[in-house]
Amino acid sequence: MTVDAAEAQLDRAFAALGDPVRRALIARLSRGDATVNELAEPFAITKQAVSRHIQVLEAAGLITRSRDAQRRPCHLDAAALERLTSWIDTYRLEVERRHRRLDAVLDTMKEQEK
Repeated sequence: MTVDAAEAQLDRAFAALGDPVRRALIARLSRGDATVNELAEPFAITKQAVSRHIQVLEAAGLITRSRDAQRRPCHLDAAALERLTSWIDTYRLEVERRHRRLDAVLDTMKEQEK
C-alpha cells in the first residue's frame, strides 16, 4: 500500500468512526460477529440505515462480511483497529516525551530556586 493509499484509508476509518451509530456497531462487533438484523436491534433506525452504516465501515476497512448459507455476518477487522491505535500511539508517545522533558525542566527550576 502506498503512503497516499494508507493515508486515505486512515482518513476513511477516522471519518467512519466520527458517527456514534458506527462506533456503537464497532463496539457490538468487538463482542462477536453479527448480521445486519442483529446489529439493527438496539437502534431506533431502519435496517436500511444500519446497512448504510455497515457499508461505510466496510469501505473504511474496519469490518468485513462473509456468507454463511443465508446469513451474511459482519466481522470486525482487528488489524484495522490496530493500525488506528498505532497511528494514535505515535503521537501520544511524542506528546508524553515532551511532557516528561517539560517536567524535568520545571523540576530543575524548582531546585535552583531553593
